[in-house]
Amino acid sequence: MAALTASAAVALLSMVAGYSLGRGQPKRVEERIRRTLKKSEELRKRFLDLVDLDARAYLQVAVARSGSAQKKRAAKRKAAAVPGEVARLCLKAMDLTPLLVTRGNPNLLSDVEVAVELLFAAYKSAMINVRVNQ
Repeated sequence: MAALTASAAVALLSMVAGYSLGRGQPKRVEERIRRTLKKSEELRKRFLDLVDLDARAYLQVAVARSGSAQKKRAAKRKAAAVPGEVARLCLKAMDLTPLLVTRGNPNLLSDVEVAVELLFAAYKSAMINVRVNQ
């Protein structure tokens, strides 16, 4: 669920970046917003990939329940890697927000704020899963 939540968050950031282009800002600012849009879309796609990877990792943990203690530990360690990546990427996504707050479409500041809250929730959820699976 953490990866899906993060995906929704960066989709909001993409929307804000998209609606912030072509508003008569200096070319250097426009280029920074374009890069932000590109990065947010890359993150969104990776988060969606991680939704599937997380489901597969959980299935491996479920299968390993009937195996040896070593197999259980290995499956849980592998399962912790996915939310670990989600948490790291949430922090990267947070780095995209200052530009959108200061130079983005002012009518969409609430969308940036919602994205930050979703990213924070996704980060916390991912870290809980990392802790549980270690």
